[in-house]
Amino acid sequence: MIAKPDPVFSDVFSAHDLIRDILRPGDIAIDATVGNGHDTVFLAEQVGPSGHVYGFDIQQAAIDSTRDKFRQAHLSDCLTLLHASHADMSEKIPEHLHGKIRVIMFNLGYLPGGDKSVITLTDSTLAALTIASRILSPHGIITLLAYPGHQGGDMETDQVKNWCEQLDTEQFEVSTIYSTEHKDTAPRLFVICKLR
Repeated sequence: MIAKPDPVFSDVFSAHDLIRDILRPGDIAIDATVGNGHDTVFLAEQVGPSGHVYGFDIQQAAIDSTRDKFRQAHLSDCLTLLHASHADMSEKIPEHLHGKIRVIMFNLGYLPGGDKSVITLTDSTLAALTIASRILSPHGIITLLAYPGHQGGDMETDQVKNWCEQLDTEQFEVSTIYSTEHKDTAPRLFVICKLR
């Protein structure tokens, strides 16, 4: 079990700080939205060389950018990149690993530096969260950084909040960590801990 995080985050505090406390070499992790690969490399640094990271993105540019970062970091042995939606996690993650995934990260919105019209979509995000909650290991965590400040992001953030509120409280504990700018449009981090 992780300690309850402070209810405000800044540049100093992030999902990485929470994950660093629980992820160990040999663990399995998923980056559900690889983007430019920053979270994916971070996960690989925590689990390598004996663990493994699976990364998902629907944009080839994101997959290519992440692959380049891994080549530079010499971490590619512990990575599988999937040019697919995170909603396909159930089929794409080997079945023998279901229930053994220690951390699953989501970073919603659009690809920084990419096409801002291509964004994560509420339906696929909710489907991916449902799958993630099933394949996560006991005492594993899901982190989801949501951005209500862009078009479509407000509805997606509200739906993620509603999804979290429907979780069985005997199985999951949810914390919402707000940015230091506590505005409706400011990013927020959802942390979902699987209790058993």
